[in-house]
Amino acid sequence: MIVRIMTEGQYEIKGDLLEELDREDNRLLDVIANGDEEGFRRELENVLAIVRRGRLLADDELHESDLILPAPDTGLAEAKSLFADYPEDLVL
Repeated sequence: MIVRIMTEGQYEIKGDLLEELDREDNRLLDVIANGDEEGFRRELENVLAIVRRGRLLADDELHESDLILPAPDTGLAEAKSLFADYPEDLVL
């Protein structure tokens, strides 16, 4: 899976890391739905940290992103609109 972090670049996520991302990502969606600002900051950082453990793609290695995550400084209100159509399960 190719994941883009806005303002940072694209990462390739595979195997166990993808499963870990799926679990943590669901926690992120829960705190967004609950309007928990503190929880959102924490869970967004956790999700971004997992993605950053993937393989960073070179700038000239262009791929369509399967998933686009907000920049680290995104607020909860903006995240609610960004995640409106976000898939709950990343691993099918």
